[in-house]
Amino acid sequence: MNELVLAPERLAGEEGGPLYMRLQTMIRGAIMEGRLVPNDALPAEREMAASLHVSRVTVRKAIQGLVAEGVLRQRHGSGTFVSSGVGRVEQPLSRLTSFTEDMRSRGLIPTASWLERSIGMPTSAEAMILGLSPAERVARFNRLRLADNEPMAIERAVVPARILPDPLVVENSLYDALAAVGMRPVRAVQRLNAENVGGADAAMLGLAPGSAALSIERISYLPDGRVVEFTRSHYRGDAYDFVAELNLS
Repeated sequence: MNELVLAPERLAGEEGGPLYMRLQTMIRGAIMEGRLVPNDALPAEREMAASLHVSRVTVRKAIQGLVAEGVLRQRHGSGTFVSSGVGRVEQPLSRLTSFTEDMRSRGLIPTASWLERSIGMPTSAEAMILGLSPAERVARFNRLRLADNEPMAIERAVVPARILPDPLVVENSLYDALAAVGMRPVRAVQRLNAENVGGADAAMLGLAPGSAALSIERISYLPDGRVVEFTRSHYRGDAYDFVAELNLS
């Protein structure tokens, strides 16, 4: 990155106010003017503080605020980057669709980084939700979901292994694989709550540890009422909105 993009004379030229807010204004301006573009890396905090003649506390506060706004994103161990142009995605709660269908309908390219595709024994909670007998196993599908190469969500899904005995048949869309064997769900119940993510999940989503995320549990049903899918997900709170339409009856 050109060092003139973030220079002390530019910071001094910003309107008055706390230094961290002036730094935020300077970074936003550089992005709006195209001097910083999506996926550009910012210098390390120490370097920025030294070059701008401010404290690291000021730099950290400015960056944390812009990360919370979605202007910047942080990858654990990699640094701070200008966010891509994916923006916030709105997902209606009234339709049962897959992540792949959601992203394609918005003109975005959905991809996935597989974390696990395996057959194994269910947890007691999974066995109860899926209505499994003690000897039955589940197929696990854990992956990082991306849109236009921007991390959006981590999904951990399980289905009865008798339905998908070979987990490798799922390449992109789990629902496409279920539809191919006549087992696509027709309705689902979702439970949403706010959660702070940390550790590996935060790193995979490109978030700072402790960032807000949407935690979602979904139970999907076949036409005859049987449960076919149980999924637990973490969606980036700065990139995903769930929208419900309400009618007065």
